[in-house]
Amino acid sequence: MRKQSDGEVFRITGARQGLADDVRGRQRRYVISMSVRTVSVVLAAVLWNVERYVAIVALALGVLLPYVAVVIANAGRENTPSLPSTFVPTPMRPVLDAAPVAGAADPGPEGDGVRRGGESA
Repeated sequence: MRKQSDGEVFRITGARQGLADDVRGRQRRYVISMSVRTVSVVLAAVLWNVERYVAIVALALGVLLPYVAVVIANAGRENTPSLPSTFVPTPMRPVLDAAPVAGAADPGPEGDGVRRGGESA
């Protein structure tokens, strides 16, 4: 049987991501961005005499990507203004009235609800 508590109920979906997880995620995005930059610079060097326009685009990507990667990595933690409130009020349970017993008569002047033979109501 579950324990019933009359205390406050809190929702944890509005909790922010942990600091260690946040830093790990930013580091991972930065390493991926720098890997793409390295590949684009190597591609620019390889394609310089073969396909000059593709090499220029790859070189531009290699030059601009470090700035974008640093800005994204240093953007800070996420804001959570659009999440719902973390407090959820306990729902009110409806009160059930006692159901009338089938076949029972209305209580008489004695209040016991039983009719005796020979008495008239």
